[in-house]
Amino acid sequence: MLRVLVLLYLGCVVIQCQEMCGYYNVTDALGVLEQSPRLMYLRPVSDWKKPTYVTLDVTMRAVLEMDEKLQTLKTLMDLEMIWGNQLLSWEPGDFCGISRVSVPESTVWIPDIFLSEIIEDNSLDVLYVHLYHDGTMKRTKTLNVLTTCSLNLYKFPFDSQKCNLTFGLSTNPVGDVILSAGSTAENITLVSKALFNTGEWALQNINVFLTNISKNGETWSKAIYQISIRRAPMMYVINLIIPACLLVLVDVASMFIPMAGGERLGFKITVVLGFSVLLLILNDFLPNTDNPPILGIFCMVCLVIMIVSIIDSIFISYMLHLSTVHPDVPAWLKLWVLKRLAFLLRIQTKERAQSLAVQVDENKAANEKHPNSSELMNQSSKQVSNGNKDTTEIKLLKKLLRELLMLRRHLIAIKQEEEENSEWHMVAFVLDRFILILYLLIVTLIAVAVVVVWAA
Repeated sequence: MLRVLVLLYLGCVVIQCQEMCGYYNVTDALGVLEQSPRLMYLRPVSDWKKPTYVTLDVTMRAVLEMDEKLQTLKTLMDLEMIWGNQLLSWEPGDFCGISRVSVPESTVWIPDIFLSEIIEDNSLDVLYVHLYHDGTMKRTKTLNVLTTCSLNLYKFPFDSQKCNLTFGLSTNPVGDVILSAGSTAENITLVSKALFNTGEWALQNINVFLTNISKNGETWSKAIYQISIRRAPMMYVINLIIPACLLVLVDVASMFIPMAGGERLGFKITVVLGFSVLLLILNDFLPNTDNPPILGIFCMVCLVIMIVSIIDSIFISYMLHLSTVHPDVPAWLKLWVLKRLAFLLRIQTKERAQSLAVQVDENKAANEKHPNSSELMNQSSKQVSNGNKDTTEIKLLKKLLRELLMLRRHLIAIKQEEEENSEWHMVAFVLDRFILILYLLIVTLIAVAVVVVWAA
């Protein structure tokens, strides 16, 4: 009989232990599923004078999008919060060693943490939080948020950006809740780099700053996570920088197209139109700020010098037209272009005065050696009068002489016109080479400045 009673007692103990080994036994004992306002809305402390310490831990997962125009950043990250709940605790030995249970988020008090820079929140809701036997609570949430970020695009596309994620509390000042970092900046950076999805942006490092901010007579705890990321520039180099440099190179090469005709002018206008398309593409990436990127300055300077070269081509075409309607080059133009500017550019020019003197000497020598047609005709008439009649050979020689004299006069006139036109051509050539040298100098200086800024 005694043996039966002992067996019955042991069976009851085993059954009771089995009944106490479920998660529902823990939640029933704590009353956490009863939707108690005391557990849901009030800070879970036994002494209201003692603050609740909330530990934050952020892990960056990816940079989903960066909008340079709107200066916004869309990120994917994991936010882990740990705090103590002094009203919910148990002994694991009383419940078969259970030390952790998951409870609905809506049944317990959650710190009212918000992100100061947030614009849009596309995160999924958290349904459960972990409750440990000592009252520690852990809440992990994956954030998909769009935040503001002040961008410095001066080195675009070889730029690095620093964006702040400021976590704070909306209803609990420092006397109630204090924020702290769960890991050091080095550990956060190491873990985030291992999980970071590298696309257009690469994660460099993450810094953590804990500070207090006074507002409306109260002090609020803040945790600032500074995210440093670097852009991958290869796409912009291939689609923007290389085409811009090639267009500049083609425009420089167009300066060697002959000045006569309109081929150079039409070609330059086509190049400027293509360069304008690149500027429109660049404008889509950049915000309206007072600090434009060095790449935009480079493109704008190149566009200005292209326009100047087009104006130079128009002016040269006009000067070539003047050579036909107004052969004489003005004296001031000769002084400043053919003498001073040509000497500065080391271009050899022929003075018109010297050419005219040589021409006069040649004309005098030709007149001395070859009498004009009237003198030859007088001499021939005298010879005819002395003879009885002209033979057929003499008549042909006289006719040939007249044709040669007319041809000589025509060649002299053409030579004079060409020498007069050559001065206009020389003026156009000197001005064209001056614009070319100025073009190369400005483009080289701005290109060196851009490379120095990008390399710094």
